[in-house]
Amino acid sequence: MANRALTEQAFLVLTALVDEPRHGYGIVGEVERLSDGRMRLRIGTLYGVLDRLTADGLVELDHEEVHQGRLRRYYRLTDPGAAALAAEADRLSVHVRAATSRLRARRDRLSEGGA
Repeated sequence: MANRALTEQAFLVLTALVDEPRHGYGIVGEVERLSDGRMRLRIGTLYGVLDRLTADGLVELDHEEVHQGRLRRYYRLTDPGAAALAAEADRLSVHVRAATSRLRARRDRLSEGGA
């Protein structure tokens, strides 16, 4: 991955895989929890994101198992994936700090009667 920003979906999928390998529905549930229900990935969307992350070397297949007659694929975060997630978290935090600072200054100006 060439230092490009992650989509919000990719960011949350990588975050969902930080602590353990997960299968598709496990990732969907964890993304929903991480986003406080704001993001509900459809399975087709999830696998598109996983395909891109896998192609970029950020995620890889951990193992497969048969559960109730269906094959479950478990994905895990790679070291480059962890590095990309950390870089994106740092990039986003810089933007959050800048926005927060400017909003605070605006609030202070308005409370002092300025425009």
